[in-house]
Amino acid sequence: MKDFMDKDFLLETETAKHLFHDYAETMPLIDYHCHISPREIYENRRFDNLVEVWLGGKNPDGTYFGDHYKWRVMRSNGVSEDYITGDKPAYERFLKFVESLEMAIGNPMYHWCNLELRQFFGYNKPLTMENAEECWNYVNEKLRNDPELTVRGIMKKANVAMVGTTDDPIDSLEWHEKIAADPSINVKVCPSFRPDKAINITKEGFKEYIGKLAESVGKTSLDSADEVIDALISRLEFFAKLGCRASDHGLDYIPFRPASKEDVNAAYKKAMNGEAVTTEEAEMYQTAVLMALGRAYHRLNIAMQLHYSCKRNANERMFRLLGPDTGFDMISQNTCGASIADFLSALDLTGECPKTILYSLNPADNEQLGTLIGCFQSDEIPGKIQHGAPWWFNDTKSGMEDQMKSLANLGLLGNFIGMLTDSRSFLSYARHDYFRRIMCNVIGTWVENGEYPNSDASLKKIVEGISYNNAKRYFGL
Repeated sequence: MKDFMDKDFLLETETAKHLFHDYAETMPLIDYHCHISPREIYENRRFDNLVEVWLGGKNPDGTYFGDHYKWRVMRSNGVSEDYITGDKPAYERFLKFVESLEMAIGNPMYHWCNLELRQFFGYNKPLTMENAEECWNYVNEKLRNDPELTVRGIMKKANVAMVGTTDDPIDSLEWHEKIAADPSINVKVCPSFRPDKAINITKEGFKEYIGKLAESVGKTSLDSADEVIDALISRLEFFAKLGCRASDHGLDYIPFRPASKEDVNAAYKKAMNGEAVTTEEAEMYQTAVLMALGRAYHRLNIAMQLHYSCKRNANERMFRLLGPDTGFDMISQNTCGASIADFLSALDLTGECPKTILYSLNPADNEQLGTLIGCFQSDEIPGKIQHGAPWWFNDTKSGMEDQMKSLANLGLLGNFIGMLTDSRSFLSYARHDYFRRIMCNVIGTWVENGEYPNSDASLKKIVEGISYNNAKRYFGL
């Protein structure tokens, strides 16, 4: 029997151990898509206890912060919401989480939490109810007193070279400006442009958001879709000046319904007048905005990330109680692969297709994406169109293996830009370690099975590329 999570955790062959320990393990980390706070980086926040960094809580504006992966684990164990997003004492919330985590055999959350305790705090015992109090006291003492366990210290310990935060077009980016001007901050913190609220024309709050977008560009109103596009591109150019390397779109599905300017503006005006907009009208507007942004991304050398096939806020009662992004989302099924291809093809016709990373929350789309990306590669950069890292519910051991094997079967795994955390927790960098172990094990197995030669120079290039070098090249760092 193997020891629990020893130094060779998940590494099943000698080749896998060599690839991980000699190449992957020490590479810097590029977390090109996450939801951490740039303000907390600048202010170098120090957490008071493990619950603050793991479970979070309620913001002053009534929204919630924290890791909703962990919240789902607790709900699945029948824990009252008072202990999850509520205001129960921190230690009681911690015990409820540990109690739930013990039931999470086979869930990556079990591995992630124990990896975080080991990597950042040197706590090497498996977390159980028996040692929960000891772990709580040990970790909290370090969080409060260890000079290396502030936010920046955690990032340094994880060997983070760059993070891409997720930012609204109307954001002032003041914290990014302050970070860029502070020579003591060694990690590169890049804003990412996420214009979902300006694209989701049928969703609640669209009209109010357009008013805020207008204010951000010094206008009292935006009277047409053309003006919305101009405002978004103006903000995008501002983001680019502050080092933006990527945009991000989180859409239910990717539409493609080209239409005349007149029809697009008519749909926009209906929405702004409070009238119901049909699906067809919404898709006309969304297509026009996405096409204009795609061209701008190409001009500014900003990668376009497209996330889709998620049904958000599936539980209406809990959405009304807690709001969005609180752990009540699920995998959806969409048939928009052809629309994505038509969208990229339209951009490609004029030589304006940007670097693009495609993520479907539905793993059934792996092979479709593997064939789609091969249709739009170019000599601009190896792997210009990427099958994105296994996203959200797919960043499990099997999900990572399936994504990499699909990409290897149908494309070039060696040009993959690797993993991201998509996380709101600064301790989540341990997920890169998890991914790298799985990646090295997949490749090591192929080598030991005689499916790829034991060529150390080639394997080193592939492993270090997927771990760090490919993303460094892709994002121009």
